[in-house]
Amino acid sequence: MKKVVLLGLLPLFISSGNIKTLNVSYEETIIEIKPKNLPNVITDGNLLNALIFVESRGNDSAIGDRHLVGNEAVGALQIRPIMVREVNRICKRIGSTQRFTLKDRFDREKSIHMFMIWKEFHHKNDNAEVIARNWNGGPNGYKKDRTLKYWNKIEKQLNNE
Repeated sequence: MKKVVLLGLLPLFISSGNIKTLNVSYEETIIEIKPKNLPNVITDGNLLNALIFVESRGNDSAIGDRHLVGNEAVGALQIRPIMVREVNRICKRIGSTQRFTLKDRFDREKSIHMFMIWKEFHHKNDNAEVIARNWNGGPNGYKKDRTLKYWNKIEKQLNNE
């Protein structure tokens, strides 16, 4: 059994019978994932691990697209400023007081938190391919040919886990 601890994340997005949410406190939610009960399902943890590996090889200080000064993708998940704005917009819309800064992109836990907020708001019922291709290519990324190569890298990582 894997345990994923998400700090400060509201447990509004877990509803499967195979994933159990335990409210430990307001600041900490523990999600117990039982992979044996999910034979053909890619869990959030597996997808996150693959995204982090493909995006930065696990380097929380990674800076991509250095030529795009002010619009660089940074951190383990290579988050751009526009994604921080989008996640803050989502937080406001759902009534959360949580807000993120550009500096938070270098913090793995906060980056994962931002990813989960984005994923659960925009892709609650989507499969891993749609989620990954949109993460890479924007709102319609799953429709873009250029994100197929990215998905192939993610899929390769998922198969290696």
